Amino acid sequence: MIRRYGHSPRRGQPYPLRPGAYGLLVREGRLLLTRQAAPEPEYQLPGGGIDAGETGLRALHREVFEETGWTIGNPRWLGTYRRFAFMADYGRYAEKLCHVWIARPILRLSPPSEPHHSAHWASPLAAMNLLADPGARAFLARFRHLV
Repeated sequence: MIRRYGHSPRRGQPYPLRPGAYGLLVREGRLLLTRQAAPEPEYQLPGGGIDAGETGLRALHREVFEETGWTIGNPRWLGTYRRFAFMADYGRYAEKLCHVWIARPILRLSPPSEPHHSAHWASPLAAMNLLADPGARAFLARFRHLV
C-alpha cells in the first residue's frame, strides 16, 4: 500500500494520475532544494513529472538538472508516496505518485533552466521547516540517518 500525504481528494473532482521523480540530494550533510518562486513560492525536493516513454530515473536526472543546474550520481530508490494536489503552474488537479531517490549532487553545470526556480542548500533541520510537501518532509524524516 502506498501512503498518502496531504489533503483528501475533493468529491467529484477528477485527479488524473501524474507520476513523478524526486530527489533527496545530499552533499556534505546538506540537502539541495529548489525554490519555485511562481505561481506560488515554495521550497521543494528537486524533481517533477515523468514524461511518456521516460523512466523514473531518467526523469530524475532531467528534472534535477532543469531545476538546479546540477548533475547527480549514485541514485538509490527509497520509495513512493502519493498526494492529491492542484498543480497551480499547470492549472489542473492531479493524483501525484511521487517516486523518491537519494542521490549525490556531483557538478553544477549551469543555473536552473526551469523558469522561476533557484537552487538552495539547507541543513536537514532547515529543510524540514522549508519543504511545503508533507510527503517530502516525511521521506526526509524517515531517511534522515542517510543525510
